[in-house]
Amino acid sequence: MSSFRLTDRAAREAAEQLLAPGAARSTAGRGRARPEPEDPLRTAYERDRDRILHAKAFRRLKHKTQVFLHPDGDHFVTRLTHTLQVTQVARSLAAALGLNETLAEAIALGHDVGHSPFGHIGEEALDPYVPGGWHHAAQGVRIVERLEDLNLTWEVRDGVRAHSWKIDPPPTTREAECVRYADRIGYLSHDALDAVRAGVLRPGDLPTRARQVFGEPGSQMVGSMIDAVVAGSLADGGRVVMAAEPLEAMHELRAFMFERVYGSEVAAGQKHVAVDVIRRLVEHYLAHPEQIPDTYRDTEADTMTQVVDHVTGMTDRYALTTHDRLFDEDATNRMRPLLP
Repeated sequence: MSSFRLTDRAAREAAEQLLAPGAARSTAGRGRARPEPEDPLRTAYERDRDRILHAKAFRRLKHKTQVFLHPDGDHFVTRLTHTLQVTQVARSLAAALGLNETLAEAIALGHDVGHSPFGHIGEEALDPYVPGGWHHAAQGVRIVERLEDLNLTWEVRDGVRAHSWKIDPPPTTREAECVRYADRIGYLSHDALDAVRAGVLRPGDLPTRARQVFGEPGSQMVGSMIDAVVAGSLADGGRVVMAAEPLEAMHELRAFMFERVYGSEVAAGQKHVAVDVIRRLVEHYLAHPEQIPDTYRDTEADTMTQVVDHVTGMTDRYALTTHDRLFDEDATNRMRPLLP
């Protein structure tokens, strides 16, 4: 008797029929921009997850800033570890609510592939070059659709597009709503831990109500926030939401983090230097677009778009070393505070 049982795509798609009524099913999605033959083993969302994991943009996240620029210590969150944490939370939410875990996983893994170097400081630096401002979510969609052409399903691309609460219209699937909450849960809990490590906060500085409702930053806070979203969603019955009282505590914690951490001098580090690095790189490649590598370039786009694609795709380290190579010694010395 065999120890195994083949669980192919048909079996996996059949299992999706047992999910909650509001779950997205891979057989009922809007499909891909270019139709493809089905994989014999994997569902459409499983293929999307795997494509994102093997994408160049995903690999670069390990050398991109989350909050603290080139921090001392090995345990600070990077854009990659944040992404993995968001993925775990999104899957936990989806599983508890009877939703499609694989779709939530694919969206979560891809949600930050469009981020620039130096975190949200980089986003601010790029705003003047893009009508309406530059946003990493839109760049993430551009990466999976054009620069790497992963031909993902519509549901995954929609989730990447609208994973940020700033984006309107909101995402279509309940799984993408899980990712929205998972992103906020991930960055609030782990950025608070990093702030304590960096000396920006003391353990007792967090708002009293947040500590009473969610506990201490880290696993306790993550678990409490997941429980609050599950309870709120089951009570609502139609959307993924956090229960009212915990949601107020989360809003208070978020406001506190923006005031005391994200806007602090320690967290921002050499903010003006990071902005200067990115803008000098953009201006250089605008003047010398022939220097943009052909291997990761949309030649059908206008010059500004090609330049922004190139600069935003850089890791923190690559942006700094490229700046060192391009500019004179005095300018390089001004950039040294950002080097590890």
